[in-house]
Amino acid sequence: MDVDRVRALFDRRLRREAPPDEPGAVRERVGDVVWQTSRHGGWNGVVWSGCASGAAADLAIAETLRHFGALGLPFEWKHYAHDQPADLADRLRAAGFRAQEPETLMVAEVAALDREPVWPAGVSVREITDPAGLGPVLALHHRVFGGDQESLGRRLAAQLREAPELTRLLLVEAGELPVCAARLELIPGTGFGGLWGGGTLPEWRGRGLYRALVAHRAALATAAGCRYLQVDAVAASRPILRRLGFTPLTVTTPYLSPG
Repeated sequence: MDVDRVRALFDRRLRREAPPDEPGAVRERVGDVVWQTSRHGGWNGVVWSGCASGAAADLAIAETLRHFGALGLPFEWKHYAHDQPADLADRLRAAGFRAQEPETLMVAEVAALDREPVWPAGVSVREITDPAGLGPVLALHHRVFGGDQESLGRRLAAQLREAPELTRLLLVEAGELPVCAARLELIPGTGFGGLWGGGTLPEWRGRGLYRALVAHRAALATAAGCRYLQVDAVAASRPILRRLGFTPLTVTTPYLSPG
């Protein structure tokens, strides 16, 4: 993979020019940044920044704080290691933003991935297509990731109601026990699909569920016409994704707004 070319393509199609990634949200470019503002209590924040100087970055930070502050919305500045200026992360921290755990942006060409999942004995996978079926997914995410899943629940419910063709939400079960959940998100016109979730109960890790879910979603991405799959990988997932054919492009760090 030509890392520089694909990273530039990712920046253009999924950050600078991409449509909103949830129903009802608005994306707008204001100067050197692109904002997403949600109407479902979903994700709000900065998806792209292209500031040419430190002064421009400080101005963009101040304008962004005013925008979301006027709306009373907490938000996230999604920072990538190659964003300019080089000291943008320092400027965000100086403005009161709080860095979260960094993740590695990894991308693979769908055609190069295994698309024939092998599931452990006694395990089945089904797709959730109705908001009424979100309960087991959210409960599983709470057990695996912790925290309040209310915001994710609102976002997924809106997607399933208003744009079901853009989200493939999968629940893996051993009998009647939910053991893993993940989703494929599609952004038409970009050539990219996104892998999200992938939370597995601790006692079910190491049995090939994650690998099978990647293959299953790769097959769905092929049917949807995607050329690339991208994932923000935590440390535990990176070695698995490398073995499956994903290449690291950069590191991304969420910066939460002050307060």
